[in-house]
Formats: sequence, structure tokens, C-alpha cells
Amino acid sequence: MVVNQQKMRALSDRLAEDADSPGRSLWADARRRFLANRAAMTGLAMLVLVTLFALFGGTLAQWSNEELDYTVMGMVAEEGGPRLDNGHYFGTDELGRDLYARTVQGTQVSLLVGVVGALVAVSVGTLYGAVAGYAGGRVDNAMMRAVDVLMSIPYMFVLILILVMYGRSMTALFVGLGLISWLEMSRIVRGQTLSLKNREFIEAARATGVPAATIIRRHILPNLAGVIAVYATLLVPLMILTESFISFLGLGVQEPLTSLGALISEGAGTIAYGTIWQLGFPLLFFVLTLFGFFFVGDGLRDALDPKDR
Repeated sequence: MVVNQQKMRALSDRLAEDADSPGRSLWADARRRFLANRAAMTGLAMLVLVTLFALFGGTLAQWSNEELDYTVMGMVAEEGGPRLDNGHYFGTDELGRDLYARTVQGTQVSLLVGVVGALVAVSVGTLYGAVAGYAGGRVDNAMMRAVDVLMSIPYMFVLILILVMYGRSMTALFVGLGLISWLEMSRIVRGQTLSLKNREFIEAARATGVPAATIIRRHILPNLAGVIAVYATLLVPLMILTESFISFLGLGVQEPLTSLGALISEGAGTIAYGTIWQLGFPLLFFVLTLFGFFFVGDGLRDALDPKDR
């Protein structure tokens, strides 16, 4: 009996290796296709520039994001515009605060909200969908009917309700964005899990008595890495757009913190006075971030699509 179990385990490991070896060649082919995609490489370059600006842009700032310049406060539009002699590279806002430093901070906050919100949504959705797909039967039916009920609730209404009840904090924003964005991810992972759980290496692992949690962790989730990566890349700009919309409504991050959405809202409110830079510079980094993630996500999807090979 022990010998048979050892043979079955060896067979399971060999089948898993066989299943992984095409994956390595597919990943190599996907990398080649991704690098050959000009739009994806352009998007990657955009993201690199935005990330460098968010990480190291503050070292070039001569003013802090909270410091007031009384020499330009209340001046005409031209006096508060971009100038190098006074250190206001992007100009100032209506309160005399340096727009360059605030744009750096807004980019940091928007990227943080997008990445953390996407990580929460991907983690919860992947775990939920993998468990539902692997369990099957009544468990799968009950879990997915719960997802259907939750998806029927208006997304924005729930997020606004969370922010109103628990305050306009970063934690509430992360939790609100992440915990109501995992539903679609769970459906995708559940469908992929259903197609994987009857594969030979899964059957061999199940026959040797490997626990379900180990099978999901070692065999199912690694084979879903491509789908998860593509969806996560496309989910980040959705998180940034949602946070920007919330900030535009005045329910986003609180002062002294700011985000690109809050800066765009402030710039849109003062554009009638000729302060085009208050809208232009935050909007530029907002557009670069969104297009960068969309281009990279589309490139990953095309590179990992087996129909295009």
C-alpha cells in the first residue's frame, strides 16, 4: 500500500511537471510577444515615468505640499502660473500652495489606492472563486448565488455609504474599493478552476490524499497566474477612476492629503479664472497613468491569449 502511494505521488509530481513545462515555454513566448507589442511597451514606459515621478519627484520640490507662498496668494492668474525663479514648477493653487509638490503627493496617493485596492480585490476574489470552483456542487451554487446577490447592489452607492459611515479615511477607502471589486474576479477564477480541476495532475494529487487546500495552492492557483495578472493590471485603473470620481464628489481623501482626482476637481473649479495649469498638470499624470495601465493590460492579454499563437 505504501509503495502504491509512493508511485501515485511520483506520478502526480511528474504530471504536474509536465503541465508546468509547457507553461514555461508559454510564458517565454508571452514575454516575447509582450516585448514586441509597441503599445504595451509605450504603456510600460508611461508607468515607469509616472512611478519615478511619484517616488523621486519630491526631491526636486522647493516647497512642501502644505506650505503657503504669501507672495502669490491672491495675485492674478499670471503671477500664480508655472515659474522657475520662485520654485513653483507647476504653478500654485488659489491658496498659494505649490502645485508641483501636490501633484507628486496626488500621484502617490492615486497609485497607492489603485494598487492596494486591486490587490485586495484580486486576493479576495481569487480565493473565493478557487474555493467555489474546486468544491463544486451545492457549495459552489451557494457561493455564486451570494455573488449574484452582491453584484445586484449598486457599486457606487455601497462605496459612498462606507465612506459616510466610517469617515473619509484611507483605510475606509481601501476596504471599500477592494471588498466590492472582487465579485467579477471570483467569477473569472471560478470558471478557470472548473476547467482545471479535472486535469490529470489534479486527479493524481487527489488520489494520493493531498488536501484540497494544498491542491488549490500548489496546482490550481499557479495555473491561474496569467489570468490573475491580466485582470489585476486592468483593475488598477478602474480603482483609480473610482477614487477620482469619489474625490471629485468631495468624498475622497481628506486634507492635507490629496489625490489626482481631488486636484482635477480643484482645477476644474478655478479654470474660469484662467488657471489652466491647476487642471492641466494633474490631468496629464492622470491620463498617463490610466493609459499606461490600459496599454500594459491589453498587451498582457494579447500575449497570453492562446488563440493568437
